[in-house]
Amino acid sequence: MRLVLDGAALVSNWRALDRLSGSASAGAAVKADGYGLDAREVVARLSAAGCRDFFVAHWAEARALAGLVDPARISVLHGIAPGEEAAALATGAVPVLNSADQIARWRSMGGGTCHVMIDTGMGRLGLDWRDDVAGLCAGLDIDLCMSHLASADEDSAQNEAQRLRFDEVRTGVSARRYSLANSAGIALGSDYHLDCTRPGLALYGGIPCARVAGIINPVMRIEIRVLQVRQMQAGDSIGYGATFTAPTAMRTATLALGYADGFKRALSGVGGFSCNGIGLPLLGRVSMDLTCIDISDVPAVGEGDWITADFDLPCLEAATGISQYEWLTQIGRRFERVWVD
Repeated sequence: MRLVLDGAALVSNWRALDRLSGSASAGAAVKADGYGLDAREVVARLSAAGCRDFFVAHWAEARALAGLVDPARISVLHGIAPGEEAAALATGAVPVLNSADQIARWRSMGGGTCHVMIDTGMGRLGLDWRDDVAGLCAGLDIDLCMSHLASADEDSAQNEAQRLRFDEVRTGVSARRYSLANSAGIALGSDYHLDCTRPGLALYGGIPCARVAGIINPVMRIEIRVLQVRQMQAGDSIGYGATFTAPTAMRTATLALGYADGFKRALSGVGGFSCNGIGLPLLGRVSMDLTCIDISDVPAVGEGDWITADFDLPCLEAATGISQYEWLTQIGRRFERVWVD
């Protein structure tokens, strides 16, 4: 199995989002191992293209990027939990402080430059915008003061409400830069761009909203080898539960791909593949390591040949109800990741 990754498309997507960000600079969310694609490869390419801000969730993710960029360009979104103080200082990455306790911890460490998250309506991490945020942040050396939109991918009044709340906070919190917009937030317009945007999904070929559909290119392609070719007879069944029964004689292939690789059972009966532009339907249930397809229309295909999975992220979301974020970040580690530029 291999995951063919298009480095030129990745860079093109970042540049398109950077342009759409107007006077703001686009960073890159590279948490969850670069949304499953390999964070080191992603950071190396985007840094070379001019990206200056990278966002991870955990300190271990920051350490995994050692040697690629100045650690001061890496932001750790989860901040500093008790017991992480030494690791934070050793890493050199910059914490995003999310609570009064984290701020106190940072001060006691003698920490320097930091970022601060303001909760303006997401209800997860961050200082509550209704609290004395200015007082909590007084004296901190804040590079990036940020918030996160909860409904940027929807036409929701919450977006404007969050923007106005963040504008209110900004009047009292002194920072070198301010940031609000994720991939979909960039498309909301210049009022949301501020100084730095933080695209994630769209960098990797996902389409968070229709407004960016025309500027984002696919980055990933899944290719799988045929393990076995079989000649099925009418009435033969395939897979667990015998959910597919051959209506007539047909030629099938068993592929080395299953839900252990992130190719989810939700695709059973609806997923598809292709070879030389010819569509090859998925047959029966996806199992842990194997998936069966109809290859009656491609008689030349045999054992060891490569087949391409239909892995258009918006289409997968529409067909299964599973978000594009999940499809990307849950791709298995058994895939060989092959970058082409």
